Amino acid sequence: MAISSLSVAKEICRLSDWGISNLQLQKILYLAHMVYMGQQDGDPLIDGNFEAWDYGPVNPPVYHQVKAFGKKPVKNVFHSVPDIADQDLSDFLEGAVDSLSKLAPSRLVAITHDEKGAWAKNYFPGHGAIIPNEDILAEYRMRFDGK
Repeated sequence: MAISSLSVAKEICRLSDWGISNLQLQKILYLAHMVYMGQQDGDPLIDGNFEAWDYGPVNPPVYHQVKAFGKKPVKNVFHSVPDIADQDLSDFLEGAVDSLSKLAPSRLVAITHDEKGAWAKNYFPGHGAIIPNEDILAEYRMRFDGK
């Protein structure tokens, strides 16, 4: 049941009271996607891809929607983006935001740059390679299932 990455990003920002940066948004979105896939037998949270950029996994449509904010908190630039109507999904995202938005951006970067993780496996400077969902799911299993 993949949802638009922009709708998920809008919900993450809303749940954080519009207090997170683009970098934090990208990391929370990626980690929520990873955990969701792990809990839903590989079904993706979002309908798009993440790419392996210099500062970690990035969902390009979300990046381009909010890049103007730089390091400042993202404001609501999602006016034409549909809200998430699924309460279970909103509750899931609320849990992700509650736990991850408290972490410093440097900690979020450290988590997503794990040398055994999906980003590191697909990162080549200057290329922006797609991080396959299979690799993201494998990272979840490595982190949480010990596989």
